[in-house]
Amino acid sequence: MTAPPPLDDRDADTDASGAVGHRLRVRFGETDQMRIAHHSAYVLWLEAARVEWLRAHGFSYRAWEDDGVSLAVNRVDITYRLPARFDDELEVRCALREARSRRFQFAYRVLRPADDAELATATTVHTPTEPSGRAIRLPERWLAPLQATLADG
Repeated sequence: MTAPPPLDDRDADTDASGAVGHRLRVRFGETDQMRIAHHSAYVLWLEAARVEWLRAHGFSYRAWEDDGVSLAVNRVDITYRLPARFDDELEVRCALREARSRRFQFAYRVLRPADDAELATATTVHTPTEPSGRAIRLPERWLAPLQATLADG
C-alpha cells in the first residue's frame, strides 16, 4: 500500500505553530468492505505528512537518506475517534514535538475539513540510523536547524 498522492499543489501549508497540513483523499484500496479506511492506512498518511513537514521546513528526507541517515520508527501511537470513508478529503496536520540527537517525536491530527471533524490523533517516535540499522546521532548540521523549529513554534 502506498501513500495517496496529494490533491493538488496546495497539499501542504504551515501554520504559526510550525505544524504542516498535508491534504489527501481516501482511496478505495485503503478501505474495507464498508468503505471505511483501514487502520493501517493512517500510518502511511502520517509518513506522508512527516515528509511534507520536513520539506516545508527546508529539509530533504531524500538528502538525508542519500547521506546515509534514515529515521527509523520506534513507536506509533494512534487514537482513532471517527472513521474516514472512501473519497473523504482529509488533512493530516504534523508538528515536531521533540528533536534530540538520537530521538525525534512528531504529533499529528487527522482532520476531515468538510465537517471540521477530528478523526484521529497520533504520535511517532524516531531514531536516526545508518544504512545497517545501527542507531546514530543526527549530524549537527541537521539537528540544530530542527531544534530551531521548536524554538520558533
